[in-house]
Amino acid sequence: MNLVIDAGNTLVKTAVFQNNRLLDRQSFNKKEFSEKFQIIRKKFPGITHSVISSVTSDDTGIIAEVKKSYSLLELNQNVKLPFKNDYATPGTLGKDRIALVAAAVNSYPGMNVLVIDAGTCITYDIKTANEVYLGGAISPGMEMRFKSLHKFTANLPLVKPKPEVELIGKSTETSILSGIINGIRMELKGIIGGYSTEFEDLTVIFTGGDSQILSIPLKNSIFANSNFLLEGLNFILEFNRTQ
Repeated sequence: MNLVIDAGNTLVKTAVFQNNRLLDRQSFNKKEFSEKFQIIRKKFPGITHSVISSVTSDDTGIIAEVKKSYSLLELNQNVKLPFKNDYATPGTLGKDRIALVAAAVNSYPGMNVLVIDAGTCITYDIKTANEVYLGGAISPGMEMRFKSLHKFTANLPLVKPKPEVELIGKSTETSILSGIINGIRMELKGIIGGYSTEFEDLTVIFTGGDSQILSIPLKNSIFANSNFLLEGLNFILEFNRTQ
């Protein structure tokens, strides 16, 4: 039984897997980790191994606490990956992107896969049918775009996103909604179309916190999975346990 930990700047996501089956998933403030960790330990006494992906350098306390209980794999550039990494600067590749590509290898082996993660940033990552990671793209996320219009202009308000927007905005608020929401949707369609011409029988995975709002007008052939990153971390852990 494995404990997967995805530690962000303020939130921690945890998942418990047994034989690649998700048994438990939680999300909580980083300050609550010790309390939540003890609850998970008591609820799942069969956990023996853990993996952590941390985006900051101040998670030494979390790492030390987990190490006291389980064999811990820390995701970094030295960890063995279940795919060939052709990224020109592998040391700068985000851990979230690594985990998402690993999940694509695990769930869709032998297939060309584009993973789109709509979060703080929108990331695009492509792996080939030969399990080679080529790279992708990074674009500003939805919230970042709303905040930038408000911050870098004198009169534009900070608008909250809505899933239903018109093409033609009839007010400043609806114009911002149209520009950002429809702009991202057009971006997604264009990039997916570009990759589809380059890679035969392309499978597209759409995940991330904003995927529900942004995926509404996209084709049904696109799969959304909110646990995809956690599944990728678990696969990396299992891959390293067998090496």
